[in-house]
Amino acid sequence: MASTKEYRDFILEQLSEAPNITCRPMMGEFLLYSNNVLFGGIYDDRLLVKIVPENEQYKMTEEIPYDGAKPMYFVEDIDNKEELVEIVQNTIEGLLKKK
Repeated sequence: MASTKEYRDFILEQLSEAPNITCRPMMGEFLLYSNNVLFGGIYDDRLLVKIVPENEQYKMTEEIPYDGAKPMYFVEDIDNKEELVEIVQNTIEGLLKKK
């Protein structure tokens, strides 16, 4: 099942206060970037972010975005805009530390 543009638009609106969020389509799904750092994506109308130590505090469940992929964290509470932006910023911070 592919993700809907309506769900994508809602997520992008919720992340409007996060730094330089961009979205690229990929095979019916959407990859999410901040300043060209891939931090997550929208898969089957689920927001998933990469797993880093900096976002473990949110106690999110691990899910597989698609067959053969590494697990990612499922951001369940997408209505809490402040926490959502915080999760994304912490994820990006963790990814930048890895580089």
